Amino acid sequence: MTCINGKTYIRRIDALHNQVWINGEKVLGNLSEHPAFSGVMKSQARLYDMQFEKACKNILTFCPEGSSNRAGTSYLEPKTKKDLAKRRKSFQIWAKESAGMMGRSPDYMNTVVMTFAACAELFGEKKYSDNMRRFYNYCMEQDISLTHTFIQPQVNRSSVYFESSEEPIAARVIGSDSEGIIIHGARLLATQGGMTDELLVFPTGAFHFDEACAYAFSIPSNAPGLKFICRTPFSGGNSPYDHPLSSRFDEPDALVIFDHVTVPWDRVFLNGNVEIASRLYTDSGFLPQQVHQVTSRNIVKTEFILGVVQSLVDAIHIAEYHHVQEKVTEVIAALEILKALLSASEIHAAPDQWGTMTPDRAPLMTAMLYFPRIYPRLTEIVQLIGASGLVSIPAERDFSSSNKEDLNRYLQASDRNGFDKVRLFRLAWDLSMSSFAGRQMLYERYFFGDPVRLASGMYRDYDRKKYVSWIESFLKPEN
Repeated sequence: MTCINGKTYIRRIDALHNQVWINGEKVLGNLSEHPAFSGVMKSQARLYDMQFEKACKNILTFCPEGSSNRAGTSYLEPKTKKDLAKRRKSFQIWAKESAGMMGRSPDYMNTVVMTFAACAELFGEKKYSDNMRRFYNYCMEQDISLTHTFIQPQVNRSSVYFESSEEPIAARVIGSDSEGIIIHGARLLATQGGMTDELLVFPTGAFHFDEACAYAFSIPSNAPGLKFICRTPFSGGNSPYDHPLSSRFDEPDALVIFDHVTVPWDRVFLNGNVEIASRLYTDSGFLPQQVHQVTSRNIVKTEFILGVVQSLVDAIHIAEYHHVQEKVTEVIAALEILKALLSASEIHAAPDQWGTMTPDRAPLMTAMLYFPRIYPRLTEIVQLIGASGLVSIPAERDFSSSNKEDLNRYLQASDRNGFDKVRLFRLAWDLSMSSFAGRQMLYERYFFGDPVRLASGMYRDYDRKKYVSWIESFLKPEN
């Protein structure tokens, strides 16, 4: 049992030869050398390397009970509030390395596996519960990287639509044999699709209408019949000057196609049980543990935005204007709100029925609703502060041309030359205006699904009875 380093991660993914398609071509050779994957895989490798660095090793890793070897902290099942705090610190150390831009860094899916292993009894039959626990141990011991897919293809989003095609569109169980269950069809939206060891699949709401969609399993990313078709890359190039964020952190999103894929029985966690499928997300600690990880990252992302905004203000010397101060303060307020919600979730955490220390849902659900609404405004503030400066951003090669002196002179800032000013403004552009920025905005808007549906869920679940009782008592005439 041991953590892996970045070289091991790269070597392992390259050796899988996953079936990955991008821009109409199948990726041949090492995935880590492909332009669409090289930057983000190198960034992911850097996260694994940090587990061995003296400055953060004790936060990023822990010794599982009964072992002298160290595993990643994101696999730590929290039993105390101190454990929760350690998990949060580890999330934020990794998030800071990517400015919070990698929504599917390994700690996200590691948290999923940890959470479901902790409540493995939920999967019903003993064989499935045992499979979930064994898979957790395997992932922790080998430091496995995972992607996942939770979404059905958007053929028809009408509330009355029921798929009736002869050939499955949404991935479903079409049979089973002595080897395992057979999956056929497609699923969305595998972020980091193709660049992880494993693909984890959990049920969508379709199981309410079709028990063949009530399944959960994990398979190696190179399983026969499994294919990842990625969207157009948003990396824009490999220059960290021209594309400071996208060149390093553009996580590919993929359509996943299952062409009669056999999932071995020892990798099946759920098969055909609609009642259990309906309880997986509500009765487990899945949501609070996941939102705890996501909010920890979102705080770092907001801190990064604040740093960019203030750097723009300093560079062009506009701090004296009240409307600028107001905009910067909006970012500060968003940051402090997120920090307060995360702190509240840990302060009011309590053990669940399986003994897992679970953050308080209410503040985390608030954070889950709040961030998708505020994030577009935060990036808009970057645009409003940067203004036309976000357009006057020549490329790095321009500063190596005969125009270098002109650019350094005419694009200079109050505190830096043209080259350094453009470096800053290209960062602000990549954060707020590039194709990478557009994907980040949509990603954050729908990170946990339809925001209106999430609001309805909170309306349904939040206990308001004591407040209504207070009003009833308040309105009663005095005796």
